[in-house]
Amino acid sequence: MKKLVIIDDDPKVRNLIRTRLQSSYEIFDTGNPEEAFALVMAHKPDAILLDLLMPGHTGFELCQCLHSVRYSAQIPIFIVTGEDGTKFREHCESLGARGYFEKPIDFAALRKAIESESSNHQQERRAHLRVQLRVTLKLVDRGKDNHLKTETVTTENISAGGFLCICVAPLVKGSVMEVFLSGKEERYVGKARVVRKEDSGTPWQKFGFEFIEKTEDWLLQ
Repeated sequence: MKKLVIIDDDPKVRNLIRTRLQSSYEIFDTGNPEEAFALVMAHKPDAILLDLLMPGHTGFELCQCLHSVRYSAQIPIFIVTGEDGTKFREHCESLGARGYFEKPIDFAALRKAIESESSNHQQERRAHLRVQLRVTLKLVDRGKDNHLKTETVTTENISAGGFLCICVAPLVKGSVMEVFLSGKEERYVGKARVVRKEDSGTPWQKFGFEFIEKTEDWLLQ
């Protein structure tokens, strides 16, 4: 059975959602935003239902944090709130939310959205299973001024969807690089975007890349 985590400071709302969805999902809930991370870490849910206005930490802060942490970044977050969507929907989407539902809740639409996104989540998790494999790559940044910059790197791990490596060049999150497998014959394997930067406290840093375009020559499909 798929799992849901509900984060809402109103116990009546939590009980209502539990009553309406517990036949289809295993549900864990909290009214304390400070417990949210522990709950997500402990139960590895397929989706998170999040209220916006709560004491201590707002749903905006939690949405941004959950979406930015590697462990929970791929879990779809749905905002379930009494706040007007015309004011906050776009902002919540920019923070990583996959859906916005105003109270009173349209449970048929919510179920449909959860099923769609959690299925995608399962596919993404399979695609992002990491293999510890050292592969030599050439990264090419063509830049806006068409000035070519290249760097040869060695991966720490790879997946069907991307790779982690150390770069000397200071890369910006969101920048896109062309990726080539290095060897006797160089092979183009696609384009990858910088989605994560890990500060190692050294002159170089670890960067997580996610493919936005990939050829059949990449090692994992």
